[in-house]
Amino acid sequence: MTEPPLYTHVFWAKADKHNPERLHRLVYHLADVGACFETLLNQPVIRQRLARAGNIEDLDCITRQRLAAIVALHDIGKINVGFQTRIWDSKYFGSQPKPTKAGHTLDLMPVLQGDDRETATWFLSALGWNEFLQWDNASGATICDLFIATLSHHGSPLQFGTRQRNPGIWRPFGALNPRSYLEHIACQIRQWFPAAFERGGSPLPATPAFQHTFLGLCSLADWIGSDERFFCFVSEPQDNYMDLARKKASRAVSMIGLDLSDQRSCFTAVPDFSRLFAIPGTPSPNAIQQASLAVPLDEKLVVIESETGSGKTEAALLRYAHMFEAGLVDGLYFALPTRAAASQLHRRICRFSDNLFPAQHIPSPVLAIPGYLRAGMTEGKHLPDFQVWWEDEPNETLRNKRWASESSKRFLAAQIAVGTVDQAMMAALRVKHAHMRAACLARNLLIVDEVHASDPYMRIILKALLDAQLGAGGYVILMSATLGSVARYHWTSTTRSPVSTHAISLNEAIQVPYPAITTLDAGSENNLAVGENDKQKDVQLHAMQDMEDVTHVAQFALKAARQGAKVLVIRNTVVFARRTQLALEEQAKQSERMLLFQCKGTTTLHHGQFADTDRKLLDQEVENVLGKERPQGGRIVVGTQTLEQSLDIDADLLITDLCPIDVLLQRIGRLHRHRRTDRPTGFQTPLCAVVLPSGYDLSPILDERLNGLGPHDHVYQDLRILQATQDLVMTHCRSQSPWRIPEMNRELVEKATHPDALQTITDMHGPKWRNHALEIEGLKLADGLTARHAILNRDKTFCEDNQDVVFGDMEERIRTRLGDEGIEIWLEPAPVSPFSTSAAIKCLILPERYVAGVIQNKDPIACCLSDDGFEFRIGKRQFKYDRLGLQQVATG
Repeated sequence: MTEPPLYTHVFWAKADKHNPERLHRLVYHLADVGACFETLLNQPVIRQRLARAGNIEDLDCITRQRLAAIVALHDIGKINVGFQTRIWDSKYFGSQPKPTKAGHTLDLMPVLQGDDRETATWFLSALGWNEFLQWDNASGATICDLFIATLSHHGSPLQFGTRQRNPGIWRPFGALNPRSYLEHIACQIRQWFPAAFERGGSPLPATPAFQHTFLGLCSLADWIGSDERFFCFVSEPQDNYMDLARKKASRAVSMIGLDLSDQRSCFTAVPDFSRLFAIPGTPSPNAIQQASLAVPLDEKLVVIESETGSGKTEAALLRYAHMFEAGLVDGLYFALPTRAAASQLHRRICRFSDNLFPAQHIPSPVLAIPGYLRAGMTEGKHLPDFQVWWEDEPNETLRNKRWASESSKRFLAAQIAVGTVDQAMMAALRVKHAHMRAACLARNLLIVDEVHASDPYMRIILKALLDAQLGAGGYVILMSATLGSVARYHWTSTTRSPVSTHAISLNEAIQVPYPAITTLDAGSENNLAVGENDKQKDVQLHAMQDMEDVTHVAQFALKAARQGAKVLVIRNTVVFARRTQLALEEQAKQSERMLLFQCKGTTTLHHGQFADTDRKLLDQEVENVLGKERPQGGRIVVGTQTLEQSLDIDADLLITDLCPIDVLLQRIGRLHRHRRTDRPTGFQTPLCAVVLPSGYDLSPILDERLNGLGPHDHVYQDLRILQATQDLVMTHCRSQSPWRIPEMNRELVEKATHPDALQTITDMHGPKWRNHALEIEGLKLADGLTARHAILNRDKTFCEDNQDVVFGDMEERIRTRLGDEGIEIWLEPAPVSPFSTSAAIKCLILPERYVAGVIQNKDPIACCLSDDGFEFRIGKRQFKYDRLGLQQVATG
């Protein structure tokens, strides 16, 4: 007689969908994940962060075993027969009705809530729940919260409430007896973690933050313990399986880079500055870099303010290196505002990592951008069944090191990662796996660059992230070239006050030193003056009228290029950048075409609506033309905000649209960035031409947007800041006195962003401007309310006030609102780049506003080739892509 399949009489946790006979026993999977959690808590920094979230110094052995025992129960709901029979062939049900198909988390809720009293009675008895209650205070609330947390390991907290009772799934079926098996599991857990069941010991930490961090580590343990490369399926009984599980867990946690004991044992000292950064002509740290080390390494929050190009990135990385050496942090996440900026910096971080760590223990920095698969400088590709192909065909050891890079949910588990700030902010939002992201991030140093670029929505979310990071004992560095006192106070405040709250007057704000490093001292700001970074320059201002006259801008740029100047033209929108580029091409004579920016011989410009393949080519070519080693001769590069950040470019003349003062100073950072003696005659002094609205009058923009300016557009909405910035420009143009940069940075930023300065603008310009001020404040308030609703509430427990911690259906809206990173589409057949016939454009990122509600799936989109690019249609919308990038084609 044929033996019945294994799955008809063995409780399983994992099964091969192609061959159910190949399964992993439930009790063994519980051991795997419990062992992984136990191993995670053996890592000093991880354990300290969890302890700090519970307001205690450390976790003793008894507490750690109790927590591991709770984690081992994470999949206990799989004992129900509705889950176990999901993989049965129909012939094995015989005459018995097939049990209702069930899951293993939500279907357990009626039992835990007491709705199914019959099951609840034997369930708690078989588990020995009274013993677990001894670990808690008198109420028993904490152990219940932690149990709900571990059951929420799939990434979303379980919601209490009505759930249809299904008692049949908990009753014996065939050879399966849930009650007997639960008793077996309970016995095993007591053997695996004997210290957990000893009498005495401190009550489990009861703070909500501890529960949230615990859930994050539980989810991480489940991700590791469910990975077949470390935990192969075991279907046959094995003696002392927990010993094997612990060995596997130790190996897995080490291989993926969470156990750094070997790396630290080989780490001798931080290399000297010149070796660490290998920057030609920079043998020693400058003022801001030296100051970054003067601040005690255990300072939790550090704000670095210094001019563009002064070496803030190196200052932060230098501080990280010494913090790692001191054992304060394990790794770092470097957050930037855009995908392009992150991609650029990733290369530098890879070189830094190579220089910092011992040769045999160099981590592979992850590029934390969804859609990318890059660890170190190696590219990968996702394959079916969650497999990954790497271009260098690595051995097992190297492949395992890249574990964190293989899923966007695991990005923050990397020892070193560089990505967009929104990837970090996902740890603070009501989105799936937010807890795991936050728990992983807590062990690392979080560095956030360009914090001034955050809008009110992003600012509130980022503040929540900082609260979570610092609340778990983690470390943060914030960086900006142009941070106003209001924004700085928002970051350094220990309260969750509205963005508009400010503590000092305009005059006091102007007196704060710059460049500076700010820390907290008993809850108050401590501003440390840094001194000069040898980057001083006197910038002349020139006001140009009529922002809409692209011909005038083109002529001004061409005149300078003909004199040998490198000219950088930054327009606020892609539309105006394209119009300016076409005007240049029309104005330039055939013999002057070499004055226009080209990529691989094709005349073009630089903005964010190019495929990633082409952006890499464009970025490289811009740095070739305007970089430190730039060639002789005039050249004009036209672009948008993409030219403000990350690229190491050095222009002789800057032509820029009016923009907020902090952005303007950021753009000026690209003007005379490097000291050189070969600038053309007439351009030895930095000159910034600011393109202003017609008649220098911003009032019409109150009613109708212009080139990214105004309350009805999404770029620069607050006309009060723009008016204040224009006033500063005009004042210095009339007096012909230069802006001394960086000496005047603090004064300029405060005079155009401080609430006192904005109130003066409102009072001077009459009723329409007062209405505008109210509208802007209303928009900020609305954004703030939306942001606060999206934030993960770490002040609430998982059982009490459960509605405050569950996610509901918010995730898609939150991800969309994070920023217009766009929607990914795939093209078929993949057309070639307009700049290189050897480069195919397989994927495009379309702004969400272009295709909102149109794209329903991820099927490839057909495209047709044209003379200079290709075209495609999405719904009723027609698009084309050529040397000028992506644009929507008007249709009749």
